[in-house]
Amino acid sequence: MSHFTTINTRFQNLSYLEKALNRLNIANKRQKTVLNNYLSKSYAINLIIAQSNGYDIKFCWNGQEYELVVDMSFWEQHYPIESFIDQIAQQYAGEVIIGESRKIGFQPIKYQQNQDGSNTLILERWNEKAIVNKINY
Repeated sequence: MSHFTTINTRFQNLSYLEKALNRLNIANKRQKTVLNNYLSKSYAINLIIAQSNGYDIKFCWNGQEYELVVDMSFWEQHYPIESFIDQIAQQYAGEVIIGESRKIGFQPIKYQQNQDGSNTLILERWNEKAIVNKINY
């Protein structure tokens, strides 16, 4: 008998979530689901992490965030679920910083995972006005 567990997350951006999983070398695929109500039909994109036992791990959109849905009896990952979520959350945060910083002109120049488990991220942005002023002198 399956008993699915749903765990709330703070993951709200599908692209950043995919990048975080990819950075951790966690294979995933998109799954489009139809949401029907009596007035209209809409779609949600969920992420699936396949497990060899057929009991896949899913990140399902609930309208506000991606919830982790899993049958804990069939958990096959190399580490406990709490560590699994923490690792994804750490990478997700880095992807949010990179993505949102790019929107205001910053570029990542270094992304490094440190031995203590932390990450180092260095961003830069050139001040075009300062460059123009230097050329004009």
